[in-house]
Amino acid sequence: MKISTIFQKSIKAPETKIVLKKGSSNKKLGFKITAKKWTGKSLYSLTLVERETCPTTCHHWVDCYGNNMPFAHRFSTVGLTEKLNKEIDILMDNHKKGIVIRLHVLGDFYSESYVRFWKIQLEKHPLLCLFGYTARKGDNIAHAIWRMNDPDRCVIRHSGNKEDDGEIKFTRDAPFEENWSYAADESFEGASFDCPEQTGKIKDCASCGLCWITTKTVRFATH
Repeated sequence: MKISTIFQKSIKAPETKIVLKKGSSNKKLGFKITAKKWTGKSLYSLTLVERETCPTTCHHWVDCYGNNMPFAHRFSTVGLTEKLNKEIDILMDNHKKGIVIRLHVLGDFYSESYVRFWKIQLEKHPLLCLFGYTARKGDNIAHAIWRMNDPDRCVIRHSGNKEDDGEIKFTRDAPFEENWSYAADESFEGASFDCPEQTGKIKDCASCGLCWITTKTVRFATH
């Protein structure tokens, strides 16, 4: 039996729905970026199927955020990149200052070819930016993500309780020896800042931007 979301009826085929959702459909995200980096861009998000696309090493494998989201549309990976390619082209035409895509509200990077898809999109669209989190670490998929990371346009943090070693150096050295920026949980006691949106200090991600502005570890309350 395939390990997947507990909400099987919420899985949608990409060709049947709009895959990239406006950030305004999620009050935590927001839509128009007012943070001091990527200002003026519009925020969209992508939701995949939790567990199916995630590494079993994820520390939230059992108590996944998705367990509390029965009505969220999760998109199958079948035909996903083809649909994403079309939607991104349209959005880039519609938003002259560009867009930011949050990867992933649920789910994770599921293959090296999927990471390459996003790298190609970044090369194709100079005004496209990405941010998000991944439980991948120490495998080929993680290394591909790390190599794609760029402090100017693509910031994917590793979900785990380890702080970074100061400023992130984007050198391309030996595999699996990467320096990551981190997204820790509330049990982490090292140098970090608490998510301003969760603590009510700021309205949403679009008006904060710290996850893509600083390399310091962000700490999230357990969901």
